Amino acid sequence: MRTRLIHLPDKDGQAELLGSITPPLFQTSTFVFDSAEQGGRRFAGEESGYIYSRLGNPTTRLLEEAIADAEGADDGLAFASGMAAISATLIALVKTGQHVLVSRGIYGCTFGLLEMLNQRFGVSFTLADLGSEEAVRANMRPETTVIYVETPINPTMELVDLAACAKVAHEQGAKLVVDNTFASPVLQRPLELGADIVVHSATKYLGGHGDVILGLMAGPKDFVAEVRMTTLKDIGGMAAPYDAWLVLRGMKTLSVRMREHCRSAEEIAVKLQQHPAVENVYYPGLSDFPQRELYERQMEGGGGVIGFTVKSGYDGGKKLMNELELCRRAVSLGEVHTLIQHPASMTHSPVPPEVRKEMGIDDGLVRLAVGLEDPRDIWADLEQALDSVR
Repeated sequence: MRTRLIHLPDKDGQAELLGSITPPLFQTSTFVFDSAEQGGRRFAGEESGYIYSRLGNPTTRLLEEAIADAEGADDGLAFASGMAAISATLIALVKTGQHVLVSRGIYGCTFGLLEMLNQRFGVSFTLADLGSEEAVRANMRPETTVIYVETPINPTMELVDLAACAKVAHEQGAKLVVDNTFASPVLQRPLELGADIVVHSATKYLGGHGDVILGLMAGPKDFVAEVRMTTLKDIGGMAAPYDAWLVLRGMKTLSVRMREHCRSAEEIAVKLQQHPAVENVYYPGLSDFPQRELYERQMEGGGGVIGFTVKSGYDGGKKLMNELELCRRAVSLGEVHTLIQHPASMTHSPVPPEVRKEMGIDDGLVRLAVGLEDPRDIWADLEQALDSVR
């Protein structure tokens, strides 16, 4: 994987244009045809080639090939954001009267999308614990056409059994869609475990530097082509070429960055367990993680995100953040800076309290996205802030 991410696929030979070792940036909105006949053939799908950057761009195409290669998919598609990728994928998969089974903890905006699909278009959904085959079966309905999961789950770090979800989904012709943002292809490859489609907020680990917003989807060739010519083309949430170029650059160092994120996060998670102000620590890489067997079967590292609850609850979580000096109070994750946020008052504040409870999001839960600073410096800052909320 480490070598593959550096030597990205280049099926059309455009990455090494004129001998360039880095991918060229095609910062253009449209493409010229040799003739009216060629334009007609391209619009009819009789000839491959570029028409307009909303439909495809050589730089963006390199990124699409890269995510497909990393995830082991037939093809990939780039979007303006992770939510654009998730929205386009779900809209392409569901119809009125159908049902989506969802992992019980999800990103707040994904929950908002599902609520909108339910209220405006009659697509129902259920939040459920999907940690075992029995749990998945218990929550399936005859009208379930999609199982949509995050794993690890944001922000509780709970795991979903992907092989079990895939088995049950495929028995009744449903599709399994996995948001692989928290793990990245370095730590987890859902398609190898039976998933049909993978989505990413490439803003996070794939980009890795906090300077780009972009989303990706990878899956079967026919499905990717369908989404390109329907929900991407007609809704218009395409990735900009320069943003795609930034993510291509970020992916080349993904393996080495993920190793450091994992190493530092595990070290800090152990110390959090020992602090008297902390009630619970949620991190898959811990030796006493409740789903340790599933973690070892499904992942190759715990990732860079830790969830932990402070004993002083909602007010304590907010006070902790305000006492920090090095760690940045900000949403997002997967970049060089350590970022910390309080889901109950920030990312998941639009989610009703009773639904947050169902998701496992306690009012005192804090999400820590460990960056690439020296872990001793990160811990020193956390320790002094935790001491203030004891």
